[in-house]
Amino acid sequence: MLFNSLTFVVFFAVILGLHYTVSSWRIQKSILLIGSYIFYAAWNPPFVILLWVSTLADWYVAKALAKEEVQVKRRLLLSISLAVNLGLLGFFKYGEFLLENFIELASLAGFSYTPAKLDIILPAGISFYTFQTLSYTLDVYFKKSERCKSFLDFALYVTFFPQLVAGPIVRATDFLPQCEKPKRANRDQFGWGLYFTTLGLFQKVVLADGMLSSASDTVFNFKGESIFIFDAWLGLLAFSAQIFCDFAGYSTCAIGVALCLGFILPDNFRSPYAAIGFSDFWRRWHITLSTWLRDYLYIPLGGNRHGTYRTLFNLIFTMFLGGLWHGASWTFIVWGVLHGTYLVIEHLLRQNFTDTQWVKTLAGRFFLTCTTFFFVSIAWVFFRANDFGTAWMIMGSLFDFNGSGDQLLPTLEIIQVMIVVGTLLTTHWYLHEKRLEHAMQDLPGWWVVVIWTAMLFGLILMQGGANAFIYFQF
Repeated sequence: MLFNSLTFVVFFAVILGLHYTVSSWRIQKSILLIGSYIFYAAWNPPFVILLWVSTLADWYVAKALAKEEVQVKRRLLLSISLAVNLGLLGFFKYGEFLLENFIELASLAGFSYTPAKLDIILPAGISFYTFQTLSYTLDVYFKKSERCKSFLDFALYVTFFPQLVAGPIVRATDFLPQCEKPKRANRDQFGWGLYFTTLGLFQKVVLADGMLSSASDTVFNFKGESIFIFDAWLGLLAFSAQIFCDFAGYSTCAIGVALCLGFILPDNFRSPYAAIGFSDFWRRWHITLSTWLRDYLYIPLGGNRHGTYRTLFNLIFTMFLGGLWHGASWTFIVWGVLHGTYLVIEHLLRQNFTDTQWVKTLAGRFFLTCTTFFFVSIAWVFFRANDFGTAWMIMGSLFDFNGSGDQLLPTLEIIQVMIVVGTLLTTHWYLHEKRLEHAMQDLPGWWVVVIWTAMLFGLILMQGGANAFIYFQF
């Protein structure tokens, strides 16, 4: 079930109606839980079983961890949770990838091996809810939080429909306390919830799908030898904007839908294309994933506590796994390693250049922001390309200053991309130190009405499209 579909509008209207007419908080939570299962089952009903397996495994593991003090037994219990969750994720997401690479290795060694095709269907959102429920078990294991006493609350935490399929990845310590008392959005919360939902849909339907996807697809699906440099850069910039509008659009919808129900979800994006450096970028892009990788992978590996070389390895390895988390493909791994390399270079530069006063100047900030955006966009080539052949073709076209290559984009698409990308970068620059809701509150009331009306008008004009969000494939 897609946020940008009429089916979801009907579903959400029913959930809202039941949520605000039923007086019992326990029944309200039960309705939300059942609704979440229906929401997920709309894609493929049998995969609800995987949600039940993860929920039951981590519920009982955490329950046992809360009573067990012997460290060896605690590690065994944690291993059970890791085996169940990562085992399911590994099979469904990486099974075919591992088999294909095994066949390639066997072929290189001179063996011919052609097994039956697995034809594994990837369950929607498995990467997100696996990391979410794992964070709960890890927090209980490391005694950072108490185990949940209510199975209903825990099941709702794992399956809460607004963020179930594509995040944000919510920590139990943020969500479970909200389940203790009845949740009803006040007037301001409901208004902001509707506004964020509208904004998220506008980002997805009007910007990502309506104004950016065509140019991006034209360039990255091109099968020729070279693309005209201007068109190659426009296609790449279109995807840089598209991936933000699509993914941030989903997160914004999720936050808005949850807020209408009285629940508060964490921010997932904070003007990432205004980042000053790559560590700053990851504090602003997919925040709930980057903090998950930091807290449950980078820091346990040693973080920056064991010298320079260990720190550099930890950065590379963390981003390697971050790339692999996004998809079972070597192009995603290269994307992750590229970002790891960026972070390594940034770390080394900070060690050797301690005079950073110039960074605080407008010129310094502008230079570093442009540099960061440039290299982040270059990395998107490997994220978007279907294979390395396409990636190298795009990379060659981006720096082919001879002006050769095919011209692909019509004038209208060029204008659309330039307007959207220019507006997006300007907005991110303006909101670098501000939250969106605070910036909106600073505007006159009539401006807010005008912006909201314009977004609704754009959604009405673009109705009929219900494309899946890009991050559904992860």
